[in-house]
Amino acid sequence: MPLPQQRLATIEEYESLPEDSRAEVFDGQIQYMASPSQVHQTILLELSSTLNSYVKEKRGPCKVLPAPFDVKLNDSPLTIVQPDIMIVCDKNKLDGKRCNGAPDFIIEIVSPGNSSDDYIKKLYYYKNYGVREYWIVDPNRRTIAVNYFEEDMVSIPYTFSSTVKVNIYEDLYIDFKEIEQLLNS
Repeated sequence: MPLPQQRLATIEEYESLPEDSRAEVFDGQIQYMASPSQVHQTILLELSSTLNSYVKEKRGPCKVLPAPFDVKLNDSPLTIVQPDIMIVCDKNKLDGKRCNGAPDFIIEIVSPGNSSDDYIKKLYYYKNYGVREYWIVDPNRRTIAVNYFEEDMVSIPYTFSSTVKVNIYEDLYIDFKEIEQLLNS
């Protein structure tokens, strides 16, 4: 006897979710997310500020966008994610509501309850849909896993005592010692 087919969510259903809902869609299946912690938000703010300052200084075409902001990776089956931080360099992908297609750079900050989403599921989706670089920042382990897909560099490990190069840029480095100090103060 065949298994029953799961009904796939549509873009209309996703857009009709309550405004305060935090959700993503993977291959047509809606997945709800918990609110982020204070540590998560502290890291998000610091990394977003550093990236945004650099991008503004360079005056290039890229934009830094923190969560919540949708990225539609696929129409059918519908796949929509909300990375913690993204850099989009092709402004044609931005329509005011979302990024349509893969951002150039994504950072996900691991939440204790769903670490496999960032380390396994999102790694798979981001690599296969064309994200150039993907970082997994894990506050509990105090680690950063850098995935630079353009050069087939996957899961290069760093700690919060490291200075880490953003590979999509020639001269951007992020000093995680400063973030570590903030978290310890």
